[in-house]
Amino acid sequence: MNECKVFRFKRFLRKSYSVFNSMHKIVNIGVVMNCMLTFAHVTSTSAQTVAAEQQPAKMQEEELEEVTVTASRMETPVSQSAKLVAVITKAQIEKAPVQSIQELLVYAANIDIIQRGGHGVQADISIRGGSADQTAVLLNGVNLTNPHTGHYNFDIPISLSDIERIEIVHGPSALIYGSGAFSGGINIITKKETDARIYARVEAGMHALYGIEARGATTVGATSNSLSVSRQKADGYIANSDYDICNLLWQTRLKMKEKSYLDFQLGYNNKKYGANTFYSATYPNQYERLSTWMGSVKGSFGNLFRIIPILYWDRHYDQFDLIKDTETGRNYHRGDIYGANLIFQYKSRLGITNLGGELRREEISSSNLGLPMAQAHDHYTRYDERTNTSVTLEHTVNRERFVASAGVMINHNTIQQGVHFYPSVSLAYRLDNALKVYATWSRSTRMPTFTDLYYTTETHLANESLKSERSESVDLGIKYNRPFVSVSLVGYLMWGRNIIDWVRAPGDAKWASWNLTELDKQGVEAGLTFRPGSKWPSLGEGMALIVSYARMNQTCDTKGFESRYSLNYLRDKCSIQLNHSIFEGLSANWYFRVQKRMGTFRRYENGADMGLHPYPTFSTADLKLNYELKQWNFHLNLNNLYDTYYYDTGNVPQAGFWLTGGVSYTLP
Repeated sequence: MNECKVFRFKRFLRKSYSVFNSMHKIVNIGVVMNCMLTFAHVTSTSAQTVAAEQQPAKMQEEELEEVTVTASRMETPVSQSAKLVAVITKAQIEKAPVQSIQELLVYAANIDIIQRGGHGVQADISIRGGSADQTAVLLNGVNLTNPHTGHYNFDIPISLSDIERIEIVHGPSALIYGSGAFSGGINIITKKETDARIYARVEAGMHALYGIEARGATTVGATSNSLSVSRQKADGYIANSDYDICNLLWQTRLKMKEKSYLDFQLGYNNKKYGANTFYSATYPNQYERLSTWMGSVKGSFGNLFRIIPILYWDRHYDQFDLIKDTETGRNYHRGDIYGANLIFQYKSRLGITNLGGELRREEISSSNLGLPMAQAHDHYTRYDERTNTSVTLEHTVNRERFVASAGVMINHNTIQQGVHFYPSVSLAYRLDNALKVYATWSRSTRMPTFTDLYYTTETHLANESLKSERSESVDLGIKYNRPFVSVSLVGYLMWGRNIIDWVRAPGDAKWASWNLTELDKQGVEAGLTFRPGSKWPSLGEGMALIVSYARMNQTCDTKGFESRYSLNYLRDKCSIQLNHSIFEGLSANWYFRVQKRMGTFRRYENGADMGLHPYPTFSTADLKLNYELKQWNFHLNLNNLYDTYYYDTGNVPQAGFWLTGGVSYTLP
């Protein structure tokens, strides 16, 4: 019998993350459809795109090295990773009725987005009940987590059209994303290939919203280059909720032999917005002016023995007005991050070994954060700095159905004594071609932010003696995947020690930063996806119904104090998504969510304190209509369709119904 090897590629662009079908191997990367976050996996099965009578008598499985996720300190083929990595693809981003990354993550059941303004202007991102300070944020593997405060973690120069995918790791992730990934990490991967020479979009909507975005890309010799610029502006949905955001990002990839490359990126973000009662309901006219410069150089050299060096720098400016355009309570801050990583990877018959080191320096110059300067500089009278050093070692063994990974991060920070160890172990086993079970145990840490240590004002009292936080978690999950249906279920336990929170005694006007002795969590995350188009093509290939649910219980002894963050966690969240075609070229993408937050918030009416109230359960629905006509795309976003009045945190109401529409043009 003659052997016949057949491939039929649905799409293959030789990118680090290509989704395509090949005979006898269907590769599903992390996401089923439309922001339903599921775990990266590889499933062997018969091809769906070739009729049975056309299939060869014998088909050979191929290892698809192109399919990678950043599940360690460098990109790793998904078949060789035991980590639980969730992914949102660029196709799903294009379908979502959103203007920002923060809004996009709202649809993930296991992520809590606490917004204080429209369209993610100022939003805290937390994973599994952690605070914004406990979530590491990376751009192309460069850690840009803000040491000033987690409120500014997403002040990064990214437009939605720049994004290739977003990777998310749930639970303590020090081995993957370094110190700071206390409850998880988010890595934003931008486009590196010239998939479109020109992209342009204009948008307008209610509350005087308008947006413009342009992206150009070209290949010159051995380099791929892109430049994107965007601006979005609105008057806001309540008084002092206006915003104006600009982004600029330049990227160049220099390609070399044997898949080696050198990446350069330089970006600028400028943001200003009304902060109506953001940090204190007593002051409704707060205002923020922020800007960020960032740059990095990242290389990847070699094949079986691979070296990845990274150099990066990030500078963040902040002017906060307690009362807009007055000197009352005005703060000035400048934060700097300087970092260098060096990672080695060696592939052998025994598996893949990664050895990495990172040196990271964090500085703050401020009018009220840090220690007094000997001599003032501009607006800055205080200064502090710290240096974080870490070494990671990890080894992964991949056998036909079994993948195991174990490693440790060794860490030292100049603000704490001694050297600390944070190990991690991950196991994955495919029971058959469709069924996979996995388990993970890991530890992580987080240093207090400069705000935790020094922010003493009329409303806050800082604590310079804070200890670093520590976390530990165990995950156990199962995943069933077929073209027609996918089901996932994850259970986890997480233990936190020395948790940093802002607390106050009943009747006290000031919040104080404090180490809570312990905080424990137990949770489940479930997902169900139907793809009827796989059985009935007449319904459309992209038709999908996706249901996800997350529930968490959190226990913490606050000693009778009122807690700002630890007890205000998201207990229940259900997300339902339906994507379908209406007729040729026109599609509808529906997004529904319902959630219940624990804890209480202090309610104010006309400046009067109405006491503490529990957060009510609420639901919202969003819709995006897309019409494609050759290189043109017309869209209409209908957010908060039935005008739900709700709070994510404190006394800051969220936007009601908001209608926007726009058009984009793509030149391949």
